[in-house]
Amino acid sequence: MKYTKRFLTAVCSLAVVGMLAAPKVVRAQEEAGTKTARELRADYDKAVKGKTIAFLPIALGIPLQDEWERVIRTEAEYNGMKYVVRDPNNNPSAMLQALTALVNDKPDVLIVQNPSVTLLVKELKRAEQQGTHVIQMNMSSNYKSDGFVGADWVEIGRLLAQDVVKQCGTGSGKSGKVQIVQGELTAAASVDQIGGIMEVLNKDPAIKVVSNQAANWDANTALNITATVIQQNPDLCASVGFWGIMESGAAQAIRNAGKIDQVKVYASVEGSQLDCDQLTQGSFYKVLSYTATLQGHDASDAALMMLESGEKPGAVHKLLFTRPVWLDKANATGGNCFPLPKK
Repeated sequence: MKYTKRFLTAVCSLAVVGMLAAPKVVRAQEEAGTKTARELRADYDKAVKGKTIAFLPIALGIPLQDEWERVIRTEAEYNGMKYVVRDPNNNPSAMLQALTALVNDKPDVLIVQNPSVTLLVKELKRAEQQGTHVIQMNMSSNYKSDGFVGADWVEIGRLLAQDVVKQCGTGSGKSGKVQIVQGELTAAASVDQIGGIMEVLNKDPAIKVVSNQAANWDANTALNITATVIQQNPDLCASVGFWGIMESGAAQAIRNAGKIDQVKVYASVEGSQLDCDQLTQGSFYKVLSYTATLQGHDASDAALMMLESGEKPGAVHKLLFTRPVWLDKANATGGNCFPLPKK
């Protein structure tokens, strides 16, 4: 087949035009981004931006709640959400009043820490009935809301007890005497944690629980209880507390009695620098951290997923359990210990 000079010239010209045009098309696509990314972002902004997220802890000024508050607030600001926080300062009546006011304001998402399994139930249910997603934080109530974020307290109790049995149970050569320091008896963290602990301890006949008392999350109360226990049981093998700050009081009583090197002090903790200091100073033998920083991110992520889902509040019940992490003197450093806020 023969081609004319004019035909070949035309083909070459088209090729050159195509080569020059192609980079411009590619650059235009790169500068605009993909259609999928634009559509997804538009859907995300519609579901999240300008929505209100409210946080109601038991009290601020405590490492656990302060770290949650910091993370939830930071994430809300990043995502263009309105953020509201109320501090009842560990007063149950003030907390119920604050919750009632928040529910009346109808935020899009409400994150709450329950002081007991019963106190806030009515208002949490009302919140969902009027269109607010409710996430319960670390301690659940008797009402199943949209979401729960926090520790699996039964499992925390089991893990603590399993290590206690290794140190104090059959074959250890120790007395087997164990002290348990609970928090508030009606709080889910106490109810479920003691269930997990006793499930394990009761299986070993060498274990003797010589004291099982509530210190109501107070270090001084834990100190006073433990001072009596260690006086009556100088051969105590282990003390297990349901919160690091509270259990630090028990550790101090044991240290005062000159028994800190003899008694294994355990606690479930949030993983703050205070907890790590207790380990490095030798006051705690071992702690099980539920990592407050990660819990804050889990709560924020759960809120975003609920808003994006389009589901009606109360329609589903989702759980996000925090994986517990053992800390001892060897790893009580760096990222395992979140810093305390600067004053």
